[in-house]
Amino acid sequence: MTNLTDLGIADIRDGVATGSFSAREVATAFNDAVVAGRALNAYLVETPELALAAADAADAAKALGDLKPLSGVPLGIKDLFCTKGVETTAASGILKGFVPQYESTISAKLFDAGAGMLGKLNMDQFAMGSSNETSAFGNVISPWKRNDGGNAALAPGGSSGGSSSAVSARMAPGATGTDTGGSIRQPAAFTGISGIKPTYGRCSRWGTIAFASSLDQAGPMARDVRDCAIMLEAMSGFDPKDATSLDLPVPAWETSLSGDLKGKKVGVPKEYRVDGMPPEIEALWQQGIAYVKDAGAEIVEVSLPHTKYALPTYYIIAPAEASSNLARYDGVRYGLRDLPDGANLQQMYAATRADGFGAEVKRRIMIGTYVLSAGFYDAYFTKAQKVRALIVRDFEQAFATCDVLLTPTAPSAAFGLGEKSDDPLAMYLNDVFTVPSSLAGLPAMSVPGGLDGQGLPLGLQIIGRALDEQSVLNAGLAIEQRAGFTARPGQWW
Repeated sequence: MTNLTDLGIADIRDGVATGSFSAREVATAFNDAVVAGRALNAYLVETPELALAAADAADAAKALGDLKPLSGVPLGIKDLFCTKGVETTAASGILKGFVPQYESTISAKLFDAGAGMLGKLNMDQFAMGSSNETSAFGNVISPWKRNDGGNAALAPGGSSGGSSSAVSARMAPGATGTDTGGSIRQPAAFTGISGIKPTYGRCSRWGTIAFASSLDQAGPMARDVRDCAIMLEAMSGFDPKDATSLDLPVPAWETSLSGDLKGKKVGVPKEYRVDGMPPEIEALWQQGIAYVKDAGAEIVEVSLPHTKYALPTYYIIAPAEASSNLARYDGVRYGLRDLPDGANLQQMYAATRADGFGAEVKRRIMIGTYVLSAGFYDAYFTKAQKVRALIVRDFEQAFATCDVLLTPTAPSAAFGLGEKSDDPLAMYLNDVFTVPSSLAGLPAMSVPGGLDGQGLPLGLQIIGRALDEQSVLNAGLAIEQRAGFTARPGQWW
């Protein structure tokens, strides 16, 4: 029998349906892989019993001919999604020990579709980071290694680094991620997997611990484009508990998948050729252009003139919203409470937040509080919102002449742990290609395009019109079919 952990979501779903193997066999294989891969620190909480319970339910449903879309598929759940009865911390010390009494809409939808849960995945604390080094419970390690003979531990990307590492290392066939400024796409690119951020509002944010409410969006991370489409169908849909949820039907993305791009126009934004971009990234981009041309697409150059302002705009808006959202963590209602002897209420607040939040979270809270303060609100936050509107307009004008945009996902391959952690600005630059589409609320996907000179994965990004996930998935499939990316990390355990 094929090693079950080598199978993706579609293959597991179909194999369980045909009786090639049982859902319990699948769950057992992945539970064993989670244990074997503990050195990567991808899982914060392991829930083998929940994976087995869902598997047994799937096998019973198979006997009755009542299988669901994800019956028999065990998944990893990013620790930003509240899971009933299972500790949820957002990888922060301030929420250590918090066990929700409710289920996030996203995880509930996946479980209702038949999926099981292998465990809660590590991440950057409160989703703030690009390398998974800000977690209060230790950084995640990528399963990939450079081929230079060294043994440097590499970043799996962030904030969904636990998700990307687990999927790439075959410790889960798929996982949930969240993307605020690129936190699905950049880690997917770093670890040679696929991931899509849907249109803002496609997936409910209810029960997902908030970072920046106007930007946060859940999405799937999986081995390939088809698996992402399958997961996204289960995750999407209107939620009356979320005021930003879109009341629209969920398209049949999987059955509509096609790598034929005849009649489609693919835009190449000239502003994405940033100073200092490595030649390997430019070469990858050109190869991606060749792939979509081979699929029948016409290439057009487009302009997104406000791209250079996207990163500073994001790092005003996102911290401002984080400052507001994280004010609720004060030691009173749940999570950590630091109460020094003789402390009054104000001192308890200060001690709890000082001990519970990590350095990056504190940095962003301070930036956000500053740009929202009297005398600076109009100078920074209001101006950033105006620039955001201009970025949205740039995309609208570009899509008047093309169907999707093609860009690199990240400005480099995975970097070593510790190489950029002392330089916040260098770390923030990892999001230079992903932030603009997040500000505009557009669907965007990363698919593996090839390897760099050190044998590490590089990703190509497809950006689409609002609500046009199908075109994004189709372009991703066209690239996937032509890139033929089969590389996988070596033996890392």
